[in-house]
Amino acid sequence: MVVRKLLVANRGEIARRVFATCRALGVATVAVHSDADADAPYVAEADEAVRLPGNTPVETYLRIELILDAARRTGADAVHPGYGFLAEHAGFAAAVVDAGLTWVGPPAGAIAAMGDKLAAKELLADAGVPMLPSWTDGDEVTDFPVLVKASAGGGGRGMRIVRDPADLPTAVDSARREAAAAFGDGTVFVERYVERGRHVEVQIFGDTHGTVVALGERDCSIQRRHQKIVEEAPAVLPDGVRERLHAAAVAAGRAVDYVGAGTVEFLLAPTGEFFFLEMNTRLQVEHPVTEAVTGLDLVRLQLLVAEGGVLPVPATPPADGHAIEVRLCAEDPTQGFRPATGTLHRFTVPGVGGEFTPTRGLRLDSGVGTGSTVGVHYDSMLAKLVAWAPTRGEAARMLAGALARAELHGVATNRDLLVRVLRSAEFGAAQVDTGFLDAHPEVFAPLLPADGLPVAALAAALAGAAARRAAAPVLAGLPSGWRNVPAVPQVVRYATTAGDEIEVRYRLDRSGGLADWSTDPTVAGPTTADAPGVPPVVELVAAAPDRVLLDVAGVRRALRVHRAGSVVFVDGPDGAAELTELPRFPLPRAALAVGSLLAPLPGTVTRVHVAAGQRVAAGDLLLTLEAMKLEHPVLAPTDGVVADLPVPAGGQVETGAVLAVVNPEEAPR
Repeated sequence: MVVRKLLVANRGEIARRVFATCRALGVATVAVHSDADADAPYVAEADEAVRLPGNTPVETYLRIELILDAARRTGADAVHPGYGFLAEHAGFAAAVVDAGLTWVGPPAGAIAAMGDKLAAKELLADAGVPMLPSWTDGDEVTDFPVLVKASAGGGGRGMRIVRDPADLPTAVDSARREAAAAFGDGTVFVERYVERGRHVEVQIFGDTHGTVVALGERDCSIQRRHQKIVEEAPAVLPDGVRERLHAAAVAAGRAVDYVGAGTVEFLLAPTGEFFFLEMNTRLQVEHPVTEAVTGLDLVRLQLLVAEGGVLPVPATPPADGHAIEVRLCAEDPTQGFRPATGTLHRFTVPGVGGEFTPTRGLRLDSGVGTGSTVGVHYDSMLAKLVAWAPTRGEAARMLAGALARAELHGVATNRDLLVRVLRSAEFGAAQVDTGFLDAHPEVFAPLLPADGLPVAALAAALAGAAARRAAAPVLAGLPSGWRNVPAVPQVVRYATTAGDEIEVRYRLDRSGGLADWSTDPTVAGPTTADAPGVPPVVELVAAAPDRVLLDVAGVRRALRVHRAGSVVFVDGPDGAAELTELPRFPLPRAALAVGSLLAPLPGTVTRVHVAAGQRVAAGDLLLTLEAMKLEHPVLAPTDGVVADLPVPAGGQVETGAVLAVVNPEEAPR
């Protein structure tokens, strides 16, 4: 059967990715969307779109009957599940086929066989695939450290590393709750944890004519909270390992008569041994790196196989060059990388050569754009940026440079972390494993050094003055910021994303040059190498509302400035700063009760673990907040007594809402 109109039962960048191939092939497209996604880029790019009333995944993207009704109403003859949501739901695959539609994915039987990780381990062990020891009963575990894993689903949900046997019951309970919320199945098991292991996965593809082939491997070892953030192809492997990995992956695919795109994931030990982790019966988030080094369009192959065609790749193709992908996520580094929300006032990445299809150079697969709203209902990933180059080192350098120059305004991201990882000596030497981030805390430092913030604040102030002068109806010829009382400086005060404040004082002379400047010495003041605490010599070369050119201690620096309301974004060669201009005469605000614990982001209080009047110790779990599919524990900051719990279990909160009040316990006199 030839696919003529394809419905994508997903959202964001994967929907855009599938639509891009469909446009190239002449296949019509249908999007489905929640209310929150009504104005999302993928909806606008589809030929037709159907609303799924509501916002949460349970109300919308997980409703099989609504998806099938959308296909019927639009006349779609095929369904692509993307990844996440219903992508690995055997019942959904069967329902699509039963409705007379073409399913662009593996057979329901293969999905079911691999969806239960415990059953999958037993099945593939019989096929000769190496396995780690695992347990379903926590009381039987004797070999620590271990990893608690959800039997259904993936993406790091429901996973906990446990090193102390006493912590295992709590970890199992927490993993069960998170797995149940993410996948509707709270079944978990325990598996031996391999220290300094590498996460290496093999892309396989099968067709209905009995062919199963490996299309190369990817290294996905750099992870945070068990979620991949950097992926590359090919993996840097010891001699002989690649061939054995590919053979094991193909054996796994043949064991379940696999059809379509799939990924067999392995844990590679420092000894060169490897063990099966899981099989993902779908297209993976990181598939673009495989496309880059093979030149294959994997979505095109999915459609070809779904139509009954013969896979045109009879053997593993050789890798051409090297590709690295990073996942750019909406996360706040100042809050422990909690998921972040907001509006993207600007989202631009320089040097991108293509989007959503195999590209040499830089490729951007993004679910958002300038003006997009990032909410709490879905995953925090905003985009994937991929670099291909002839060598691994060139790819890493290209990718880091593009990320560092990107303008990402309005929503906190993990951009600085990604750049530091790519530029680290250890990554350059391919010395990576799943504990990379724990072993290298230095990569969590922001790109902009502390002594760069005052110069960024000065640029923000000068750009603001230039903008006001450009809009002035009278006396527009006067230099921006010049005053007829030269002894009195201009003063602007900003709040930083770290919660600090910085005050900029500056004076301009009659020619418009910078006479002098300083910052509040109680905050991060500018320094020079020879005289710490002394402002560096800065000359103003030019100032416009969107660009300030400064000569800093003899080095000319161009800083790009973008203002959105009271927030000013400054991008420069050293990094980016986000500064909120504070009012000169702030209005009084109601004081919060002492000991108030505030919601770090919008979400739902899923469990309340204490009661009002209860005595707690510092670090005790008070309640659990769920946002963007993750659990966020709220802990007592000090010993004391719970005075108030204003939000019950099930209650929804916005950022800054009071979750609990703990009266600190007075120290004995």
